[in-house]
Amino acid sequence: MLLPTSKTYTHGDFTLSTGETLPDLTLAYETWGTLNAAGDNAILLCHGYTNFPHAAGDESGWADNLIGPGKGIDTDKYFVVCANNLGSSYGTSSAATVNPATGKLWGPDFPKFTVADTVETQRILIDHLGIGQLKAVIGYSYGGHLTFRWGATHPDRMRALVPIAGVIKRATTPGQVDEIRGRYAKCAGWNGGHYVGNPDAGAVYEELAAARVERLTNYGIGDYLADTLGGKDAAAAEIAKRAESWAQEFDANCLYQLYEAGIGSDMTPHAAKYKAPLMNVLADTDNVVDVALGQPTVDLLKAEGLDAEFCEIKTKYGHAGPMIDAHLWDDRLRAFLDRTP
Repeated sequence: MLLPTSKTYTHGDFTLSTGETLPDLTLAYETWGTLNAAGDNAILLCHGYTNFPHAAGDESGWADNLIGPGKGIDTDKYFVVCANNLGSSYGTSSAATVNPATGKLWGPDFPKFTVADTVETQRILIDHLGIGQLKAVIGYSYGGHLTFRWGATHPDRMRALVPIAGVIKRATTPGQVDEIRGRYAKCAGWNGGHYVGNPDAGAVYEELAAARVERLTNYGIGDYLADTLGGKDAAAAEIAKRAESWAQEFDANCLYQLYEAGIGSDMTPHAAKYKAPLMNVLADTDNVVDVALGQPTVDLLKAEGLDAEFCEIKTKYGHAGPMIDAHLWDDRLRAFLDRTP
């Protein structure tokens, strides 16, 4: 679904790294701030696995605590762009969009792609927007890995890199992809993945909602909601409400296809290619990305001569902590961006 706050750009046919061709590549995106005349004050923002491009502008933005006038990513200074990831469900070409050859949703037939293709679609978008060298690439979670990929594959295209709650090497396996697909394939009405519009597919939506409850809880959002809404029962009710809404928005095929796109994506062999200063950000309570990975990643890059630093955030909110508790590190982010003009 295309969010009401998003707009789209259609590029045309796009050759994927897998050898397949995606017809009529369309990218959904949002922007904040103003691009300067030189086209060099832009920050590319990369979102998480199941998230969307609406990052700021109101409380529903997933990075609203970090982005805006006077905030860590100051939109009075920077032009911020967030594109919906290739293969995601919020307006960019994916299983949830229409196959022009059939007039029906792609579903499980969406062409195979990789995270390398995701980076290239983002490059296409910033070229279209008239952006030259980026001020920075900043990404959260799945987008943190995309940030690492950007730094190694387009090292001259940015002046700073800030991966947040992300990894330089994805450890995704085919077995994990099969497990995700299998969770929905067992549901009545799945129909080989062509479940949308099937009146018998209620179990698929129930499974999506259950998976969303697990993810939001695991990310630390449950703890945050318990603190702000007055207890665990209120938090559980809010999470269930959010999960039911999300299950109607996000195509189950996208879940395993996005995961599959990360298989084998490892930037550690390319550590010598990085040029832009990098700040690696992790939360001490993150149970999705181990904080113990932070300093060794920085050390690997520093050994190749890169200006790199590790920022460990002390937060009780786990994987979601860097966004929820942006006030704990936005000064450091601001200082990092200021020193890498």
